[in-house]
Amino acid sequence: MRWESGRRSGNVEDRRGMGMPIVAGGGIGTVVLLLVALFFGFDPGAILQTGPQSPAVDAPAASPGADPARDFVSVVLADTEDTWRQIFTRMNREYRDPKLVLFSGSVQSACGMAGAAVGPFYCPQDAKVYLDLDFLHALGSRFGAPGDFAQAYVIAHEVGHHVQNLLGVLRTSESGRANSNTQSVRRELQADCFAGVWGFHADRTRHLLESGDLEEGLAAAAAVGDDRLQKRAQGRVAPESFTHGTSEQRARWFKRGFTSGNVADCDTFRAAAL
Repeated sequence: MRWESGRRSGNVEDRRGMGMPIVAGGGIGTVVLLLVALFFGFDPGAILQTGPQSPAVDAPAASPGADPARDFVSVVLADTEDTWRQIFTRMNREYRDPKLVLFSGSVQSACGMAGAAVGPFYCPQDAKVYLDLDFLHALGSRFGAPGDFAQAYVIAHEVGHHVQNLLGVLRTSESGRANSNTQSVRRELQADCFAGVWGFHADRTRHLLESGDLEEGLAAAAAVGDDRLQKRAQGRVAPESFTHGTSEQRARWFKRGFTSGNVADCDTFRAAAL
């Protein structure tokens, strides 16, 4: 990605070093299962430890160039802001930028206390994306999806949940619990598609992408499919427990958004087949 000269977002809260590590009971196997259960989830409330809310305290912002990882996240976030602001304007809606919180060890959100094992997540209660930068490194080193656009996909996916929140999709899809897993899969695949919509505009409008970037994004989407994660963690696949979609589905919906750049093409809730 040609990101170095891009605009930096002012919506990054750096809380790294402010949290204490949370170790889940049951050892490393439990941590892996938590990671599988909540990879890219937008609401980690099932395993969060709720408690008194404390006001966020922002760490001093790093100067440009002093923290390349933070700079990268800030540029990608800024580009999603530019993209979704323009799209919402065309829909006669107002786009409200989310905050992105960088953390290490653990973090307090409006959804509760979360440890790094939950992976990146979006909390609709405070409209913030939470990201431990160690996850971006693990994406390449442990899950076989290296590259800067693979990491950008992670951020764009979580911002996709914020878009769903603003559009009312999260409230609507959570209103019925009878098919909660199916609804969850549809939410996650739509967020993948929205990430692709952002990629379309980043490429066509601002020419941020380089050769091979799309392949990096597709590899990242496939790396976090339920089937692949379950096979890695427990040696078998249980389709009835899927909450995010298969590797094939996630890559396909991401590519669908990337190919068209059209929000209307991301309606997973009306799709007859996923």
